[in-house]
Amino acid sequence: MIMHAGEILKRRGLISEEQLAQSRSSDSNSVVQAAITLGYVAESDALKALAEEVGLDYVDLRETEIDPAALEGFPQKLIYRQSLFPLRFEHDSIVVATSDPLDLYPLDEASAATGKNIIPVVAERDEIARLMNRNLGVGSETVEGLMAAKSEEEVELLEGIETDGSELSEMAQEASVVRLVNEILLEAIQTRASDIHIETQSNGLSIRYRIDGILHLQPTPPEINRFQAAIISRLKIMARLNIAEKRLPQDGRIKLRVHGREVDIRLSVIPMIHGEGMVMRVLDKSSMVFDLGQLGMNSQIYNTFSEIIKYPHGIVLVTGPTGSGKTTTLYSSLLQIKSPKTKIITTEDPVEYQLDGINQIQVHSKIGLTFAASLRSILRHDPDIVLVGEIRDLETAENAIQASLTGHLVFSTLHTNDAAGAFTRMSDMGVEPFLVAGTVEAVLAQRLLRRLCPNCKEAFTPTNQDAPKDFPWDKLGDQPIYRSVGCRECRNVGYTGRMGIYELLVANDEIRQLALERKSSWEIRKEAVKAGMRTLRMDAWDKVVTGDTSVDEVLRVTKGEGL
Repeated sequence: MIMHAGEILKRRGLISEEQLAQSRSSDSNSVVQAAITLGYVAESDALKALAEEVGLDYVDLRETEIDPAALEGFPQKLIYRQSLFPLRFEHDSIVVATSDPLDLYPLDEASAATGKNIIPVVAERDEIARLMNRNLGVGSETVEGLMAAKSEEEVELLEGIETDGSELSEMAQEASVVRLVNEILLEAIQTRASDIHIETQSNGLSIRYRIDGILHLQPTPPEINRFQAAIISRLKIMARLNIAEKRLPQDGRIKLRVHGREVDIRLSVIPMIHGEGMVMRVLDKSSMVFDLGQLGMNSQIYNTFSEIIKYPHGIVLVTGPTGSGKTTTLYSSLLQIKSPKTKIITTEDPVEYQLDGINQIQVHSKIGLTFAASLRSILRHDPDIVLVGEIRDLETAENAIQASLTGHLVFSTLHTNDAAGAFTRMSDMGVEPFLVAGTVEAVLAQRLLRRLCPNCKEAFTPTNQDAPKDFPWDKLGDQPIYRSVGCRECRNVGYTGRMGIYELLVANDEIRQLALERKSSWEIRKEAVKAGMRTLRMDAWDKVVTGDTSVDEVLRVTKGEGL
């Protein structure tokens, strides 16, 4: 945020340093709200201090007259989700009450939606909620008012849906539920969320969006809780799942068109103690650009990797945890080497994006079409390059090695913490060490770091307290580095978008010998660094020095070097 609310309260003597630390460590998304809940400060005192800090008026809504005309045309989803309430007109402006004077994004959104200037005033959250109930009512009308009716037109299903005629399926088809689900999906796409988490808790429904790798709680009105079963059922119907089955996990897919853009959503439902939990992976085809040169690789890694992916045979592995951008790197690699002279076949689970000029196979384990089985068949189709979505077991690993030994270039992924771990991981699967040593040409480990928002990042000169011992002080010189602040453009997060950090291990004679002798990943890693490999941590520090990310982000994503 532009100003940290907790620091303001501490500076004004409303809370102590210890109370600030305890408020930050609480489960609440807001430090101020946590301090209020823990009883360290009265809400009125906290809001008065924050209002005075930013030059706004604090108002007592119990003594404030409300102009009903101000409600007309004001977006109700902002009233419910952002706890804004329009109080009255003032010339060509609208006076709007908010309980978070440091969050300016909703006020900008209200200004854009109404076409009028917004004059914010600060009021207690409970008083704003009281005005909502008194002026808008509770119940189905409230939830219907939350959704803009246009969301039905903005979200278009590309596949027909089927219902079984049951009471639950009929409830899931009600207009208010359809609008609510569409609004959840629409907002996730507009905020660039990669995943939507819908969780049933003991106190109701929780909706969170994962944006740039971090989960953000989505505010929802309490009335939404009675639509919990209908929301889950509506999404299951859209994904063509069995809505009556609530005891077993289910996976499905939803194809949408949003504002003319095709969006695929992979959906997974798991039964939990308070009901079904649902996670949706959002794949926005139009926003994806598969360009190896735009992924954040430094010139040395890019040039070396670009040469490796042109090898005539061998295995090239990309490693990292789920959501680290492995698929994007592999697709970008394939598109860079694609030509009419080469045949490329992939086997994936699932096929996330369809690529022109590349033959893609969707794995179906239930009918026996596994990675290993499909790979055996692929080799009969005379490919030059093969992509195996993931090496999960010995059979797949052996088939991939066999493909490389018979003159094919094989790309695949592994789940390991670093590049060196790929050799020991394959040996642990049961692959003979001499086969691993002889076929693996290179391993690219990667992670994703959030980019600092270019509009608000703040330059500062670091001290030993700001950065750990392995920070490259020798590269810094007199130039400053940057830290996150927060502004309207980045929704007060301080970051916008992500980039990759990479660790490229190229197999040389020494590394192949270590793999043959089944040496530890630590020894292989040490030899790779000696041969010139830059680790994930080193690559991340380079991006701090160039001002692309922050020290905090590097510490969040990578661990210290043990070499």
